[in-house]
Amino acid sequence: MKPNATGARPISYEALQVLLETFSGAVLDPAHPDYEEARKVWNGTIDRRPALIAQCQSDEDVVAAVKFATQHDLLVAVRGGGHGVAGYAVCDDGLVIDLSPMQDVEVDVEARLARVQAGARWADVDRSAQPFGLATPGGEVSVTGVAGLTLGGGMGYLRRKHGLSCDNLVSADVVTADGRKVHVSEREHPDLFWALRGGGGNFGVVTAFVFRLHPVGPEVMTLTPFFPLDDARRVLNAWRAFTESAPDEATTAFAIWAVPDVPELPEPLRGQPACILDGMYAGAPEAGEALFRPLREVAAPLLDMSGRTSYVEAQSALDALFPDGDLYY
Repeated sequence: MKPNATGARPISYEALQVLLETFSGAVLDPAHPDYEEARKVWNGTIDRRPALIAQCQSDEDVVAAVKFATQHDLLVAVRGGGHGVAGYAVCDDGLVIDLSPMQDVEVDVEARLARVQAGARWADVDRSAQPFGLATPGGEVSVTGVAGLTLGGGMGYLRRKHGLSCDNLVSADVVTADGRKVHVSEREHPDLFWALRGGGGNFGVVTAFVFRLHPVGPEVMTLTPFFPLDDARRVLNAWRAFTESAPDEATTAFAIWAVPDVPELPEPLRGQPACILDGMYAGAPEAGEALFRPLREVAAPLLDMSGRTSYVEAQSALDALFPDGDLYY
């Protein structure tokens, strides 16, 4: 076999058949009718064409894909939710190990633990845990992948009370670069467990996570006022003073942005420069409402989307502002 124009070696029919004999999911090449859709990720600026996309159904599929990539010296990308800005979930000319079919979430209410497969998104976790009044720290957009966020740290609305996503990781199932399946925790392979928590996807393919759950919701208080940009100094100073004594239940942030151009918001305000306070109170909603009121009144808001809502709705409230396929930088 000779390298193609990009320098990657083509995969022979015989080699591909060997993979398919040990693989229960679908394997897509550029000629497959599902290939074009499968190679897309959330960030529309990423336009990469892998040689193969292995859509895994099980840990054994991941093992087979890793061994195949090693045998054929293929660059590997691992796709969980595919929501990262940098586009690490897809590569040119290599093999994408696509975990998106693996989305099961199992909740142990008594132990307050959730076992989450690596293709799941935070919406899957929230929908499974919230019927029991439980949650673990996730992102602020519900379609974010569990794997990428956790392996990168994981900042979300519960961070001041319950830490980052990686802080709540109890154990994980990992396929290492040599195709071994290992279970990692503070007692089993503790160095690898330490590295996974914030170290990114550099230490193996995580196929499942076990998270610690906490009592949260089902109703929470959110903070989302938009103020004119001219009031930024006043709003920032008020927020800075608030953070000095705010209880751990209150996770807040300040941002300079623009009113998003989406149908859900008033048309005359769309695109207008603004400063924003964004947050959640992970305790009694009435306490959060009283706590956040002075911040909402520090200046005359352009609009105020704050209010009491379900935790599931709060976690997905920003989804429409970050649609799939937009150009993100």
